Amino acid sequence: MSRRIAAKITGVSGYVPPRVMSNAEFEKLVETTDTWIQERTGIRERHVVEKGVATSDLATAAARQLLKCRNVPAEEIDLIVVASVTPDMMFPATACLVQNNLGATRAWGFDLSAACSGFLYALTVGAQFVGSGTQGKALVIGSDVMTSILDYQDRATCVLFGDGAGAVLLEPTDRDDEGILDFVHDVDGSGGKFLYMPGGGSLHPSSHETVDKRMHYIHQEGAQVFKYAVRRTAELACELLKRNGFTSKDLALVVPHQANLRIIRAMQERLGVDDSKIMINIERYGNTTAGTIPLGLRDAVEQGRLKKGDLVLLIAVGAGYTAGGILLRWAY
Repeated sequence: MSRRIAAKITGVSGYVPPRVMSNAEFEKLVETTDTWIQERTGIRERHVVEKGVATSDLATAAARQLLKCRNVPAEEIDLIVVASVTPDMMFPATACLVQNNLGATRAWGFDLSAACSGFLYALTVGAQFVGSGTQGKALVIGSDVMTSILDYQDRATCVLFGDGAGAVLLEPTDRDDEGILDFVHDVDGSGGKFLYMPGGGSLHPSSHETVDKRMHYIHQEGAQVFKYAVRRTAELACELLKRNGFTSKDLALVVPHQANLRIIRAMQERLGVDDSKIMINIERYGNTTAGTIPLGLRDAVEQGRLKKGDLVLLIAVGAGYTAGGILLRWAY
């Protein structure tokens, strides 16, 4: 049974830092090549922040651009939800910093941590508040500075990620032919040991020992994560479509999390859709974690690939394991 929510996306924006890091630069850091990276991941380049630029800076830039484009004063925002695994600090929440940066004096907000599924989780949560009528306008932001937790001695992970942010504006709708139609989310905590950052929390507080052991970087068992992501993205996509009486032929666009081109292609094959229905931009940005899906939506809008009434599927799998999908009708 579908779970229609009376909320719609009325704007989208994205921001990536200006510096571009090509695959060739990694040839000087670790034992790898541009060919090796592109063949195994689909990534050609990624954007990286300069020293001192934080997750809240990227999130604020994306949000400011969105508000300007939609001509919405910051004072009209009621709620800010920021999805991130690289907050500026443990507390206060990045949402508080963004709220202050924007001057969104009426807004309350919080952070949400679900790794690469984070933006979809945040979008569902924000839509619940807007759809219930308790909030009029909500900013949902996915923002990560992944280079802040990369070990540039580990070629298995350092080539995969980039920095970036994206934001959407959520507003109420009373129409059945637009907005968020349904969602599905789940977790499989048994997979947490395959993709994680061990240091810095209450289990392993920061110390000389945790730094010496390189515990403040991403640790990943790529084969395990890859197999789970390939299976679960396809399962969730099919589940959402079937539950709502659609087939893949009804889709105008699928915007998947951009972790690995081979994962995306495997899901595409399972759904049986052609390239015109799949948003792929991993070659330009790498994996920006919570930023990938809103950046994908931003690029799709700029490329003219979305029009009002289009059926759109958003899908992601991330560390945790977390997983999620959202089915929606594009509203503008």
